[in-house]
Amino acid sequence: MSRTSSAFAGLILLGLCLPAAAQESWSVPRTPDGHADLQGTWTNSSITVLERTDASLPLVLSPEQAKRLEQRRAAQGEAGAARTNPEEGAPSAGKGVGGYNQFWLDRGAHVGRVSGEARSSWIVDPPNGRIPFSADGRKRIAAILAKRSEDGPEGMNPADRCLIGSRGSGGPPMLNNMYNNNYQIVQTPGAVMIDVEMMHDARIIRMSDTERRPDPVRQWLGDSVGHWDGDTLVVVTHGWKKLQEDYEPIYLSDQATVTERFTRTGRNELLYQFSIDDPVYYTQVWKGEMTFSPSNGPVYEYACHEGNYALPHILAGARMNERRGIKTEPVSDSGE
Repeated sequence: MSRTSSAFAGLILLGLCLPAAAQESWSVPRTPDGHADLQGTWTNSSITVLERTDASLPLVLSPEQAKRLEQRRAAQGEAGAARTNPEEGAPSAGKGVGGYNQFWLDRGAHVGRVSGEARSSWIVDPPNGRIPFSADGRKRIAAILAKRSEDGPEGMNPADRCLIGSRGSGGPPMLNNMYNNNYQIVQTPGAVMIDVEMMHDARIIRMSDTERRPDPVRQWLGDSVGHWDGDTLVVVTHGWKKLQEDYEPIYLSDQATVTERFTRTGRNELLYQFSIDDPVYYTQVWKGEMTFSPSNGPVYEYACHEGNYALPHILAGARMNERRGIKTEPVSDSGE
């Protein structure tokens, strides 16, 4: 054996003898300007959702509890993928047609894990995992939802109008959705961009121009200003458009501040933490956290826009009923 071959064989043997932890050593990647590199395509797809809907569950699930939730989701997926019965015929007039399968959904197959712990909700404070609405908040939300069925474009929520991502996916905070749970992060010294798959929103977080924009200048996803706290990107946001403030599941008053923290905690982990400080709609500052993981492939365009057929056809149908003297009954939002 040559001297070169012996040295190569020795390196292989040394690698086999090293502890697994040493072979898997990882350090925070960095951009050319020295900051933590958060770039890439990430997903927050998960069974876990914002609020803890089952009060009997703790924040941190046992292996048995997590397995039970995942088995339930698997059963739902199987039912949603079942073949359509051709003998059922068409639905009766006026009845919702429903969905014949769920192939397009991406709700996730597993509960979310933070620091290795299976979580029942993203909310960590209050401890009960519920949004702490104030009396004024509940009153305001009831007024908002009462207008959801109004006969006009204002009665359709902003996501149905293809204006913003549904279920808080655009953020802030950025919540997991029924589908389109992918995000691409791009960093420069002066700004961080987060491309949101749902509704193709692009959040521009200003890192150099840190002055808040004047009150009349309001954006759909708010005015976001960032700074670095060590290797953590901290983003503070104010100033949403009114339709965004009034959109569920997180309602925000004009006094609200949302603070987000992005931290690389592993090769395949991005810890995302957020806090909501809104003295009008909530009784306390409340907080949540989740883990983003790498997404397979790029973020493709989600071509939903307000020129889609749904809104003009719904309004045209309502106007036709008016001409015929038929009263149009409000239809509740089915979710998608």
